[in-house]
Amino acid sequence: MSHRIALNFEDGVTRFIDCKDGEKVLDAAFRQRINLPMDCSDGVCGTCKCRAESGRYDLGDDYIDDALTADEAADGLVLTCQMVPSSDCVIAVPVASGLCKTGHASFAATVSGIVPQGDAAIVLELDVDGDAPVFLPGQYVNIGVPGSGQHRSYSFSSLPGQGRLSFLIKRVPGGLMSSWLDRAAVGARVELTGPLGSFYLRDVQRPVLMLAGGTGLAPFLSMLEVAAGRGALPPMHLVYGVTRDADLVLVEQLEAFAARVPGFGFTTVVADAASSHPRTGWVTQHLPEQALNGGDVDIYLCGPPPMVDAVRHHLDEVGIKPASFHYEKFTPSQPAQERAA
Repeated sequence: MSHRIALNFEDGVTRFIDCKDGEKVLDAAFRQRINLPMDCSDGVCGTCKCRAESGRYDLGDDYIDDALTADEAADGLVLTCQMVPSSDCVIAVPVASGLCKTGHASFAATVSGIVPQGDAAIVLELDVDGDAPVFLPGQYVNIGVPGSGQHRSYSFSSLPGQGRLSFLIKRVPGGLMSSWLDRAAVGARVELTGPLGSFYLRDVQRPVLMLAGGTGLAPFLSMLEVAAGRGALPPMHLVYGVTRDADLVLVEQLEAFAARVPGFGFTTVVADAASSHPRTGWVTQHLPEQALNGGDVDIYLCGPPPMVDAVRHHLDEVGIKPASFHYEKFTPSQPAQERAA
């Protein structure tokens, strides 16, 4: 039996290793040619100290207090030279991947579908060459734009570990990726690099509030695919805000998740005051009090910088300090001709 360990490095790179039953994380990493920080490997120096963000494990008692105090262990810090996982785990490594003689993983894929969502977005589907990539739900990948020598970053909207990947891409008039997708065809080849990012679904131990702005919906679709396979979980609620009625895409997928995932519900909001949508204005005006759960809630937010800043300010104003707050800011790419100038 083995456990899959995600190593999240300080520069945003994530690499996955398999840890055998009873094997220490440091040994498993070295076996797979990833040199995690270490000096002694005996639980004495503390050089290999990292943070376990999810999963079950045993640290034993063969390390000294100077290397890892009881308070640090209670706070989730671990010594990888002593850590023996008993489940899949996610570990934050406080150094850049290059210092550990690893880095970005690259893979190739073939376009299997390009599905326009009106003038608002495009769903891009890719079939991967070889083994399906592993990533944490919510992470992103860099997709090379053929013929440009440039890439664009997009969150996975599909279930991790599948051979077919999907991405929800904002349509930007004149944008590099949008322009390529307008002329691309099924069968086109692309190169991808990743997975990347520290925005991903942690262990669900309390109610979850998800806040999506526009195509910031993408990572939540991946998270909900994972949640659908985990059985009974604490309540999860998504508030999905867009600028125009036409930007409200893939609502049918959210309806399907509401039917599949016990305790999941969602709210849609349109900013345009002239809209006939039942809820207009900003996301902060439509946060369900029940979903905030008096602050005993994990909040995940993916949207443009003004939305992220507005939500943080709103929470301060209403005196809500969530148990955890994870966010990712994104900005649409500029038109290709502007970038080239």
